[in-house]
Amino acid sequence: MAKKKTITAQSITDAYMSYVLNTNERPSSVFSFAEANGMKESDFYNFYASFSALEKQIFQTFFEHTNVLLHKDEAYHEFDAQNKLLSFYFTFFEILKANRSYVVFVLKQNRDMLNGLKSLSLLRESFKNYVDELDIETLNLKQELLENLKQRSLSEAAWGQLLITLKFWLDDESANFEKTDLFIEKSIHASFDLIKTPPLASLVDFGKFLFKEKIKPMM
Repeated sequence: MAKKKTITAQSITDAYMSYVLNTNERPSSVFSFAEANGMKESDFYNFYASFSALEKQIFQTFFEHTNVLLHKDEAYHEFDAQNKLLSFYFTFFEILKANRSYVVFVLKQNRDMLNGLKSLSLLRESFKNYVDELDIETLNLKQELLENLKQRSLSEAAWGQLLITLKFWLDDESANFEKTDLFIEKSIHASFDLIKTPPLASLVDFGKFLFKEKIKPMM
């Protein structure tokens, strides 16, 4: 007698990502997806309410995996907030790189980019909580521009920065995405200069980099 196939959240995720990458489209229905993968429709619903919920969880899993890897590194716990955030970026984008074809499909090939961003809703909340826990120090600066920026939540601003970096990475055609690494370094350094002190040379340097690369806002 054949052993019954064990259905887990991970097995469903693996099957879904494989289907998307091999067909370049989403399954037409949960029923057809379940049948094609040797499971009952109810097996899918035991873990996910919809394909949309599954896609959100996939990006959340990328975040969770990043967090696990960071906390396994003893040196990470000794870093200041800036270097912790840099470590997060580099680790997170390495995980994205390992799953780039899927990420590109979800985020870049949507006719309406906002539909892609819906898949990032769980990631958004987790990342904002992560930034809050970094306890980033800011100064009470009087420059009008900086005061306007400070009116926005620091975590919201950090999320916007992550989206911009994600957009840059999606469009990056450099070998091993070296330009994205450079973008991360310059943008994080510039951001911390901005919230701690009056704009410094790194802000000008980052501005020149953006102009050179002709980056467009993510919408």
